[in-house]
Amino acid sequence: MSDRIRASDLPPGTVRPAGPWAVVNTGDRLSAVSRRCRHQLADLAEGTVDADGCLVCPWHQARYDTSTGEMVSGPRGFLGWHGPTPGYTTLVRWFGQVAQLRVRRAVRRGQDVVVDP
Repeated sequence: MSDRIRASDLPPGTVRPAGPWAVVNTGDRLSAVSRRCRHQLADLAEGTVDADGCLVCPWHQARYDTSTGEMVSGPRGFLGWHGPTPGYTTLVRWFGQVAQLRVRRAVRRGQDVVVDP
């Protein structure tokens, strides 16, 4: 697996896979975070970028700050349930703050975006 992707495949407001990383283009910054959500291990490279520049998990919408790897808001569901889970969400958010995503710098090099080691 390569830790690089074509820059043309990563327009502003998107996230794409690059090896073990979810590479995010918030529009003003490139970054890379580990791909597994701290909630139920969804692939964050299949997520979205919200208006605040957070990476949003595709399964239950947990939100991550891509500059720190911290979960800034917990999931909105569990397994097949999509909806409020106040106590559970608080617990998962606490875990997401303790076990933050790994963060790497992503930079444009020519026609590619590369994840720094």
